[in-house]
Amino acid sequence: MAIGVFDSGVGGLTVHRELTRRFSQRDFIYLADQAHAPYGGRGGEEIVDLTRAGCERLFEVGASVIVLACNTASAIALRRLQQTWVPEARARHGRAVNVLGIIVPTIEAATGLPWSFEAERSERFGGDKIEALEITGVFCTAATAMSRVYEIEIDKRREDLAVFSEPCPGLAGLIELGAPAEELTVVVRDHVDALRRRIGRHPDKAILGCTHYEIVADIFAEALPPGTPVIHQPSAVADALDRYFQRHPEYGLGDTGRRTFLTTGRPGAQSDLVAQFWGAPLTFDAA
Repeated sequence: MAIGVFDSGVGGLTVHRELTRRFSQRDFIYLADQAHAPYGGRGGEEIVDLTRAGCERLFEVGASVIVLACNTASAIALRRLQQTWVPEARARHGRAVNVLGIIVPTIEAATGLPWSFEAERSERFGGDKIEALEITGVFCTAATAMSRVYEIEIDKRREDLAVFSEPCPGLAGLIELGAPAEELTVVVRDHVDALRRRIGRHPDKAILGCTHYEIVADIFAEALPPGTPVIHQPSAVADALDRYFQRHPEYGLGDTGRRTFLTTGRPGAQSDLVAQFWGAPLTFDAA
């Protein structure tokens, strides 16, 4: 048994690296759906179908808990899978299995509140509505932006926070292909400036709402004003998963420290950009 990590491509390696550091003795299987990456520009039903297929493959090769290390899949597919497919998968595989996302831990980190908390609206009691005092910018794929998941869920918990999502179509694809830093810098700066123009100023803090973007977190940091806090999803997800495993000891996670990397795309070495981020060359096997 193992912990599965799924993404449309290599972006989920940012989460995977932190999870393997935090749970070093556990077994991990990483699956990149590079044959269909990126997911950000695809339709909702297609994203659900692709995510379901990837999770099924991970269950087949021994994963018990799967982390969707993809904001698009988490925003579009996770709830559907948890409600209608995971129960059937448990019965079919005859063991405890589950699929978890990365947006809940990110929102908990951004608000400083547990997911179970929903703010009591002051207007429900006849008071004045609290004006947002802080602006959070979310850089994400087009599909994640259209879902408005960050705006909706953060507003439920903190009405003093205003959220503006900036869709960055094509950026995940460029990162996946190993585009040079000069090209990525231009694209990132354009999106940071577009968000600044839209809200009238820079955000007070930022969320990198696509795991691919974590690979170029340094470029985002340079494009934003110095000292702008950035919510990093890998550490937030690792913290949440640690709490989850403490509450759910029924899952088999393996204890040999095995690391397996699979792809639906072309097997072999990943790009130089991935190797630079990972700290060493990384080779995927065929899924």
